[in-house]
Amino acid sequence: MEKKKKLGLLPKLVIAIALGIVVGFVAQPMGSAGEIIIRIGATYNSIFGNFLSFVIPLIIIGFVAPGIADLGAGAGKTLAQTTGIAYLSTIIAGTLAYVVDTLLFPMLVHADMFMEDAENAEETVVSSLFTIDMPPVMGVMTALLMAFILGLGMAVIKNNSLHNVMNDFAEIVNKLVASIVIPLLPFHVYGIFAKLAYAGTIVELMTSFIKVFAVIIVLHVVILLFQYTIAGSAAKKSPFALIKNMIPAYTTAIGTQSSAATIPVTVQCTKKNGVSDSIAEFVCPLCATIHLSGSTITLTSCSIAVMMMMGQPITFGKMFPFILMLGVTMVAAPGVPGGAVMAALGILQSMLGFDETMCGLMIALYIAQDSFGTACNVTGDGAIAVLMDAITGKNKDKVKA
Repeated sequence: MEKKKKLGLLPKLVIAIALGIVVGFVAQPMGSAGEIIIRIGATYNSIFGNFLSFVIPLIIIGFVAPGIADLGAGAGKTLAQTTGIAYLSTIIAGTLAYVVDTLLFPMLVHADMFMEDAENAEETVVSSLFTIDMPPVMGVMTALLMAFILGLGMAVIKNNSLHNVMNDFAEIVNKLVASIVIPLLPFHVYGIFAKLAYAGTIVELMTSFIKVFAVIIVLHVVILLFQYTIAGSAAKKSPFALIKNMIPAYTTAIGTQSSAATIPVTVQCTKKNGVSDSIAEFVCPLCATIHLSGSTITLTSCSIAVMMMMGQPITFGKMFPFILMLGVTMVAAPGVPGGAVMAALGILQSMLGFDETMCGLMIALYIAQDSFGTACNVTGDGAIAVLMDAITGKNKDKVKA
């Protein structure tokens, strides 16, 4: 018998958003009965939010420490150059997003009405029926510092015992995220959107979402053109021919929502661009982990949009350190749909002051376009491979038609 095809995370989120909006609107004229319905969702949100706060430091330690150790373990000139270029590409992507977003979003995202309705909702219906405290074992910044210390230490020492333990711990955290956190997200998103619909702010919010999505997709195209222009200039190849050969990787990533799952196609497309086998087979799998320019654009744009919706001030001095840390944190992103935003929740809270509602909006915004962010990531990996091939002097073949 054939196994039934499971419903993906994105369809589940779409259903959760739609159901939340319907329930919120239906509950409005129901008086106290409708308020109870919304408060049930708010109770779930409160419990899930506390659970997320508990899990975030574990995610940081479980993924960042082994990730840094793995980078250090294979230390070499090519690794160092690839890592540096990938990080620089990620920072440029985030900075581009900041510049464009701060210019366009004030015309697209309206905060005043949203804030007024949201504050009214907070005062009336969103108090949970009860709460369950789940204090995290450590703060987010403590977890980041510990992850860096452990990761760098494991990269330096010769003994693999601690590295093996941390890899096992990372596997546990990965299972936790993939089997518990991600499957429970749609219920969290449902509660948030039911609350917003009940408060009367959902129409403006959804309109803003669509506008933000459009800007993000355009930014993905711009960063890919920039990456392939640089790579094409170094390799003396047409950037448009290079991009054309990467289309299968782009479309595959849209379907899989996973950079790791797309690696075989990415490597194949990269080789078609004339990149040597050794560089393609080294750079593409590495960049699938450390180069997430598309996800960085999305996370930066979504965070700015949410902050504007909440009426919070946005400055370069506040956002640039966040972008720098985001480039490092993306190494920690679990290889599951929505993994990047889960890894970023820690610095969203510690550096930008996101609360439970803001994190919920971030998750909904991010996962709704996760496929396109992943596609941008893997396509950008091909550009870095072309550039590294040119730098290492192995760029001898012409682009295949």
